[in-house]
Amino acid sequence: QRLTSSFIAHSEARLNIFCFLLNIPLGSTSVRPLIIFPNSSFGRIESTYLGKMPPSFGMIAALHGDLDTSAGVGKVFFRQDSRADVLRRAAEHINRAFPYNDEVDPTHAVVVTWVDVAPHTPHTRGDGLEKKRNSFQLVLASLQKASYAILLYARDGVQFSSTLVQGSDVIMHGGFSKGLVPGFWFTSQGPYYRTTSDEEISVRELAEQTNSGQRGVWVYEIGTSPTFSDVSPGEVTDLPTEPPPFLAQTTEPSWPLYTGEQVKNDPEQIEIHSNQYQPLQPHDPEVVELDETEINVDVFSYNFGTCSNNRNKCSQFADCRDYSSGFCCHCRPGFYGNGIQCVAEGKPQRMNGKIHGRVFVGSSPYPVELGGVDLHSYVVVNDGRSYVAISDIPETLGPSLLPLSVLGGVIGWAFALEQPGYRNGFSVIGGEFTREAEVTFMPWNEKLIIRQEFKGTDELDHLVVKTTLEGKVPEMPLGSTVTMDPYAEIYQYVITSSSTREYKVNMPDGSTETRTYQCRQTITFQSCQHGDSLRDVKPSQMLSVDQVFVLYDVNNKILRYAMSNKVGDVNGGEPEENPCFTGRHGCDNNAVCRPGQGSQFTCECAAGFLGNGRDCDDIDECRENPQICGYNAVCNNQPGTYRCECEDGFQFGSDSRTCVEVDRPVNHCEDGTHDCDTPERAQCSYTGSSSFICSCLPGYVGDGRNCQDIDECQSRRCHQDADCFNTPGSFACRCRQGYRGDGSYCYSGEDVHKSVCQQERDSLLGGTVFGPRGPRPSESHIPACDGNGEYEPLQCDRRTGSCWCVDRNGVEVRGTRSAPGRTPMCIHDDGGPPDVRPTPRPDVDPLPPGTHLLFAQSGRIEHVPLESYEMRKEGAKAVLHLPERVIIGVAYDCVEKVVYWTDITSPAISKASIQGGEPTTVIRTDLGSPEGITVDHIGRTIFWTDSMKDRIEVASLDGSRRRVIVDSDLINPRAIVADPVHGHLYWTDWNREAPKIETSYMDGSNRRVLVQNDLGLPNGLTYDFQSSLLCWADAGTHKMECMHPDRGDRTSVLEGIQYPFGITSYGRKIFYTDWKRNAVVAMDRHSGRESDEFQPAKQTKLYGITSAYSQCPPGRNYCSVNNGGCTHLCLATPNGRSCKCPNNPATAACVERPAEY
Repeated sequence: QRLTSSFIAHSEARLNIFCFLLNIPLGSTSVRPLIIFPNSSFGRIESTYLGKMPPSFGMIAALHGDLDTSAGVGKVFFRQDSRADVLRRAAEHINRAFPYNDEVDPTHAVVVTWVDVAPHTPHTRGDGLEKKRNSFQLVLASLQKASYAILLYARDGVQFSSTLVQGSDVIMHGGFSKGLVPGFWFTSQGPYYRTTSDEEISVRELAEQTNSGQRGVWVYEIGTSPTFSDVSPGEVTDLPTEPPPFLAQTTEPSWPLYTGEQVKNDPEQIEIHSNQYQPLQPHDPEVVELDETEINVDVFSYNFGTCSNNRNKCSQFADCRDYSSGFCCHCRPGFYGNGIQCVAEGKPQRMNGKIHGRVFVGSSPYPVELGGVDLHSYVVVNDGRSYVAISDIPETLGPSLLPLSVLGGVIGWAFALEQPGYRNGFSVIGGEFTREAEVTFMPWNEKLIIRQEFKGTDELDHLVVKTTLEGKVPEMPLGSTVTMDPYAEIYQYVITSSSTREYKVNMPDGSTETRTYQCRQTITFQSCQHGDSLRDVKPSQMLSVDQVFVLYDVNNKILRYAMSNKVGDVNGGEPEENPCFTGRHGCDNNAVCRPGQGSQFTCECAAGFLGNGRDCDDIDECRENPQICGYNAVCNNQPGTYRCECEDGFQFGSDSRTCVEVDRPVNHCEDGTHDCDTPERAQCSYTGSSSFICSCLPGYVGDGRNCQDIDECQSRRCHQDADCFNTPGSFACRCRQGYRGDGSYCYSGEDVHKSVCQQERDSLLGGTVFGPRGPRPSESHIPACDGNGEYEPLQCDRRTGSCWCVDRNGVEVRGTRSAPGRTPMCIHDDGGPPDVRPTPRPDVDPLPPGTHLLFAQSGRIEHVPLESYEMRKEGAKAVLHLPERVIIGVAYDCVEKVVYWTDITSPAISKASIQGGEPTTVIRTDLGSPEGITVDHIGRTIFWTDSMKDRIEVASLDGSRRRVIVDSDLINPRAIVADPVHGHLYWTDWNREAPKIETSYMDGSNRRVLVQNDLGLPNGLTYDFQSSLLCWADAGTHKMECMHPDRGDRTSVLEGIQYPFGITSYGRKIFYTDWKRNAVVAMDRHSGRESDEFQPAKQTKLYGITSAYSQCPPGRNYCSVNNGGCTHLCLATPNGRSCKCPNNPATAACVERPAEY
């Protein structure tokens, strides 16, 4: 038979062929005819629309051409479907394509699938066209007021782009058309929208490009029937460069969205042709040789004891069982593992670690050194898909490591999808084992040794691995890509495997090479030698790996692998039809698929989750059972589980579960038992445990135990017309006879009547380095004064040519500085008639218009407007959609109206204007886990903490000029805030052994501990410029506290909070995010009570929060003018500034100057 056009039409049934009624709402019509046109003898009609776009009748064309489905060469299926998993997948495509629209949930869908259709050829052409096939799919998804078309084109599914029509090649077309529309006098062509052009490349690009953010997937909003008022294409045209590492789908299209198995098993599926469609089968697994290498197998050191005194060696999700020769641990139902480590069935698993080693590439005599680069992996256990990302791989090595999917293959084996009667690696040996792989590349025998030590799970239940690479790999040019066919490995118990793998290298010049390597690997592990725990483990099992995806991202220097893994019979056996064993079940990522008879199955949420199996939510065990951890312990909820931690002053006893009191540390500073110099010259700072540090006070120099006075008069601290007198720890300035002033600025009697502007101008013209606001660089701008001695509204720098506006006090008006050669319009506010408005209550200071909150939540940044300190919740909305990202910290630049955020998934630091514009990554290299972030709006810099690299950094707002300012005595730095007016920086360190809050100058100098007692998990930190209060929220003590940093007057403002994360303040109000409540909570600092709560529509964890002021806070510092005279970084201090160079300056012209300069 012959299918003349791959399209469907919403029109009158002018051809009654394969027509059926759809019970789906399309606009105002609830039942519409859907017609799929095949053709065998309608030559006259065929000529009216083939090769013509738009046609004269209404249609949706997925790929419009003269197609042949005779003799079983291709099939067409269509169906109406309202199943939850189908609608969920359709919603994912739509919402990803329109990220700035409200999310939609379709209620009905129609699926049409063209499989292996061929171009109709009346005779053999000789060009091979008759051997080419196209496969693609169309999904119509609708809800009450809108309809969408989703078109999916397989990566290799568009093999021809034209068909013969009346002897001529005609380009195939795609698009939407309403057809002819009758008018008052005549008919005319109605609206239409083309998805392809008259060029062949537009057809080929259907499988290579996108408008939905996923290759080969195209989404269109097609309006409401019957008006067909508009067609809106998806808005995400950027192609992903790799599979999302933590999502349950790859960058390949979800093709087919409904597989051949579903087509065959569903009685509602309608088949247009009678030939039985056979889905493509994967390549037969290649034969692999079995390696009989002997392995030294250790066993658990049970010491032939009993469960009574060894129960704590088992997992908390395992039971201990005694045997005549000893004891063993067995995972409970709903969990799997070796009993020492047990994880919930169906729960996704993560692996983190570092890679070290030396690798020679090609003929290079110099190795590439790997000094601890990050390795992260994620596995969707219930369908066996694994993703591996390795960061900071230099481009000299990255392309050459592409074939080594074996680097991440072991995590795929550990959590492979199990076929009936077979067990994956983790269920056999748990998470503690060592693995060594020897890879030999053919034909020149380059050899690479991979050693991996798996150390079990960390406190977040993530597997921990240490990897070492030693050896040599063949060189592959930069720009090369690698494709790998499905392969199989046979694992023997005790575990060893050997295989030969073939891969294809696509060179940058377009040529291809097929290469091979041999891989021999052994896995050494411990097992219980008692009982029959391993009796049901097959002596040999086959790991089948397909959908192998490898990529080197040269821009981000990230190496990525993705693959699907199944473990089963060595002989292959009959393919399983049950979706639980194929992975095509639609269960939630946190659910386990339970097979039934035939193709029947059920979805069951994993332990620690609650739901119907297709949607599973985490159970908060800590809330459900507050006493679950016992006395003197704190319960921390985690996805699918919980973790108990002892309170301060307690530690786990011998049973690893009961918290017992420990000897409390001695605070020598508080007890006076330290050896620091006298309090007049030095300060003792307690650092946790029984440790302390001594530091000299300002005005003294030494090691803290012996401090000597600094003679400040030697550095000319006073005015040139003043005398300097040194005093212990300080100095005094006195104007000489005939002069007046405070010593830092002196003037003669004739200057008494000069204005502030005139005095500043004359002092600068006279060569002094002092102004009315303290010392400033001698090259500073000389102000212009008017005839009355006031500051001119417009000030211009004669050296740079830039101009700006100032107020009556000479303070620059933010946002008015212009580029050289341009002048802003400036005018002083001369105090016109006041606004007539109600007098506000004395306890309320009205906010400037436009002030609001910004907070991070699950791949988005949202905002809540503020009005008189109250949240205007009805105006809340998302301002930035950042799917697949985990945003931790947010900060706001009030000058340029830009929000900055940290992202731990890339990791990266990015920014975007809240007034519109695309997100821009400013820092993407040399980051571990960036968390807290703050903006110095005066010095134009950003500061952030990195809890993985344990340091604090600063950089210019564009990400340049990076410098590490604190990199010692940090364990888990998180929140960070700046007080740029006074030159101070504050941060928290939630080190569970010794949490603390610290401060320093903004250059990192004069560091000291502010708070160290009675802290638990100080997550959030905020500084209020109006009250000069530093406040923090503690998820361990469940308190919110405040203090003036210069006084140490610590007070508790709120107790009994649940799990705060981020915190921000404005005046008397403090706003914080709470993980337990999934809300932004407002509290009144004066009354000590919570006043309001805002819960976003999406109930997930909220992270960082910040106040976005409509106007910048008042104040300036030494960096306000001309970057403080610094060549690069100007970092404020209380009495001046430091000029600092980046850690890796691009030029040699950087000059550093200390804070005293």
